[in-house]
Amino acid sequence: MKELQEEVDAYISQFKEGYFSPLAMLARMTEELGELAREINHYYGEKPKKSTESEKAVDEELGDLLFVLICLANSLNIDLEKAHDYVMNKFNTRDKDRWTRKNQENME
Repeated sequence: MKELQEEVDAYISQFKEGYFSPLAMLARMTEELGELAREINHYYGEKPKKSTESEKAVDEELGDLLFVLICLANSLNIDLEKAHDYVMNKFNTRDKDRWTRKNQENME
């Protein structure tokens, strides 16, 4: 994750404008999430694409969303790896018994 954050920072740092404000990036993230939702709906939902709509892929939209997320984290000096580790620790402690584990089903 650190390498991704460094790569995005190197890209953004070459422009005088730098990172957009956190609020602008949140708006952009919302836009990208909407585009991802649209693609998911086309592929897995009840709304097929019109013949006039361009073909985009879910992975492309996820990539766009990831880029903006990394930009937001970088602009706020947030280490996404540490944020990830914190969340995983939370899930592995607080929520450790919340879901039925696959290996438990086989034991019953």
